[in-house]
Amino acid sequence: MKKLAYITAVLLTIFALIASQKATKVTVWMIGDSTMAAKSADRSPESGWGEGLKAFVKPGVVVKNRAASGRSTLSYINEGRWKTVIDSIKPGDYLIIQFGHNDQKENPKLHTDPFGSFQDNIRMFIESARKKGATPIVCTSIVRRHFDGKGNLKDTHGDYIKGAWEVALATHTPCVDMEASTRTLVTKSGPEGSKKFYTFTESVQDSTHVSHYGAAEFARLFVNDLRTYHSIDANKFLRN
Repeated sequence: MKKLAYITAVLLTIFALIASQKATKVTVWMIGDSTMAAKSADRSPESGWGEGLKAFVKPGVVVKNRAASGRSTLSYINEGRWKTVIDSIKPGDYLIIQFGHNDQKENPKLHTDPFGSFQDNIRMFIESARKKGATPIVCTSIVRRHFDGKGNLKDTHGDYIKGAWEVALATHTPCVDMEASTRTLVTKSGPEGSKKFYTFTESVQDSTHVSHYGAAEFARLFVNDLRTYHSIDANKFLRN
């Protein structure tokens, strides 16, 4: 009888440990637009750099890429997408935030002011995540491959890059400057060489949305920046 009780106690302990490990599994949540989002197979080779990040996380870490094509901070909230994410976030998780491409559009369902509602929405994402015990990370938008006649990339995001930086600094949140790092890489590669990072086929010439290769390389830039310039313990979810 004592032996049975002992075996039962051991099994209960094992089950409790397994349940605890499942409950504390780190999840990396990603919210943003089409430059980050997953794509259906019929749109290949188009991808999003959020998909590329999956190759850089530790085994057991779950990446939930909830970025959505065509969304701004405003529409992401109004469509209920943010509520679905924040209701699922748990202590120890990470939230990667990247918007701007669609916030700058004139459509009233998308548009936000770079130093007003855009910052208010990002601040809300940050504060809500922290209340749930998660770590927020802000990213600036990736660069569009729009060269001028002199081989220089144009500024296509205006004040939305500065707006993201300002709210990140004001809230003491890591800001990974994806605009700067992708700008450097794309500029160095040149007008022709940089096509490999974006969706270029015989029928598509897209200088905004990344290819599978571009997704991996831009995710690598995110990882390098986070490890080099920020003090958060990225080793909790990134491979060594």
